[in-house]
Amino acid sequence: MNQKKLSSGIAILYWDVKNSEYLYLLLKAYQYWDFPKGMVEKNETPLQAAKREVQEETAIEELDFRWGEIYKETGPYRAGKVARYYIAQVNSCDVSLLANPETGKPEHQDYKWFRFGEANSIVSPRVKSVLLWVNSIVSQPQDNS
Repeated sequence: MNQKKLSSGIAILYWDVKNSEYLYLLLKAYQYWDFPKGMVEKNETPLQAAKREVQEETAIEELDFRWGEIYKETGPYRAGKVARYYIAQVNSCDVSLLANPETGKPEHQDYKWFRFGEANSIVSPRVKSVLLWVNSIVSQPQDNS
């Protein structure tokens, strides 16, 4: 049986009170913008991997999974890898691009909090399918306090 290579990440959102909208955190590696993610390691669940990757790549530890543990997987890409994304909200826009312990350099060159339309215009088709899914979930009416 051929086991898929699973990468796991989190679409991180921040509620912008001033403009009453969610902002989406994207990280830039080379010319691509994506949500924080990385490979699921042995003896680790996909959600544990997603949380670990977020902490390693952004220093964000406080995540509110207010939509539960729902996720969306992409179709296979680069060498048959599949990416699974969860959704979480943060209460702060603070991000630190941490150095990878193996290389001593950050895995990403930049990060930015994007409005939905901005994010939708710059992400790849693989990430866009996740972004559209996330937006459809979080734009349902609810209490954002």
